[in-house]
Amino acid sequence: MTRRDTYVCGIDAAIDVVGGKWKVLILWALNERPCRFGELRRGIPGVTEKVLTSHLRELEDDGIVCREETFAGAVRHVTYALTPLGVSLNAALAPLGAWGREHLLGRRPAEPEALDGSRRTGH
Repeated sequence: MTRRDTYVCGIDAAIDVVGGKWKVLILWALNERPCRFGELRRGIPGVTEKVLTSHLRELEDDGIVCREETFAGAVRHVTYALTPLGVSLNAALAPLGAWGREHLLGRRPAEPEALDGSRRTGH
């Protein structure tokens, strides 16, 4: 992924790196330990193989994730891990995760409101 040359602020730059739902979940999954591709795929419900591959490549290009190939005989194993930059990014995301746990986790979706703020009935 090609990064922009200029950003409005630090948040703008950070969101450019972790934009979207899946990249943050990949980072969080790698927070515990390095993982192989299949482990990541099983640990992130709903992510497709194509999207996971694409996002891992982008995170690697950005220096957030490193990819290590090892060989056990004729079998190639690929492991993904956070780089020091990735560890620092995860540390920056931790307060956001804490906020979500405190304020949103386990909540039912709110009923839609009409434009005037009253509750809509139906669906």
